Amino acid sequence: MITLLQRVKQASVEVNEQCIAEIDQGVLVFVGIEKGDSSELVARLVERVINYRLFADAEEKMNLSVKDINGGLLLVPQFTLAANTQKGLRPSFASAAPPDIGYQLFNEFVDAAKQQHPKVCTGQFGADMQVKLINDGPVTFWLHS
Repeated sequence: MITLLQRVKQASVEVNEQCIAEIDQGVLVFVGIEKGDSSELVARLVERVINYRLFADAEEKMNLSVKDINGGLLLVPQFTLAANTQKGLRPSFASAAPPDIGYQLFNEFVDAAKQQHPKVCTGQFGADMQVKLINDGPVTFWLHS
């Protein structure tokens, strides 16, 4: 399982020109599900995402999490994170989980995040989404379990 975290001043997701999710200050998280991922991995990665220190404290050091600042968490499914790009000019998605497994584990990820943090919204699995963001920093981290 792969997550790409981006510290944002604001972010939103549109599907069919309709805004389906938006946050102000917080973290935009792209979530990629790979073959072999499990519910146990979901639980561990959600814990890391919620508590990962991306925000500055009073001394301007990255010591605060999205939970600490009570920021928004926008979770967006993105199967392309599982792409193998090591050879050639076209990505291979052989390592991505099948859609039914990806859907199940993404929903588990969302449910686990909502149990730990009050401000969670999501993109739409399988949809053609337009994601808008104002990256703060920019600060971007890739977490892989």
